[in-house]
Amino acid sequence: MTGYSDYMHMYDKNHVIGAGKETVAAEQGDFSWYQGLKISLFDVTNVSDPKELARYIIGDRGSDSPVLNDHKAFLFDGEKHLLAIPVLVAEINESKYPNGVPQYAMGEAVWQGAYVFTVTLAGQEIKLMGTITHIENGDVSNYTRHVKRVLYIGDVLYTISDGIIKMSSLTDLSDISVLSLN
Repeated sequence: MTGYSDYMHMYDKNHVIGAGKETVAAEQGDFSWYQGLKISLFDVTNVSDPKELARYIIGDRGSDSPVLNDHKAFLFDGEKHLLAIPVLVAEINESKYPNGVPQYAMGEAVWQGAYVFTVTLAGQEIKLMGTITHIENGDVSNYTRHVKRVLYIGDVLYTISDGIIKMSSLTDLSDISVLSLN
């Protein structure tokens, strides 16, 4: 099992969801480089021998989420199999490295918003349902549009940034409405 979890959330008494970073062993062999954001589903029936049932990696080194420091940014509902988290996606421009991308290379921010997943034990999967962003014209540096929280009421998913609250259908993530906070 590679990577680590900064935050772990109970799915049921024998399963947990972890949010953290993927890692790769350093060429020097005595440490690892963290990479993209990693969401994992673990079977912890035997706590001495946990099993990673599923994983989903987001972006490259430099990708991040408020979930790694603040559990309130993590939305999970086991009955709906719903997981949603705010994410900053960083990607490495491989053309900058003609001799191959070094393990320590940092990606550049290319997208910010919420990733919405279905997480199921039956299928042992973490499946991306879709994404929602508040960013306009690709301006990832507009921090007032960085999604900080995700919640739902009924069949409406709300994504919240300092600039807006966006309402989306929980069924297909289509836009319903936007409320400006400025």
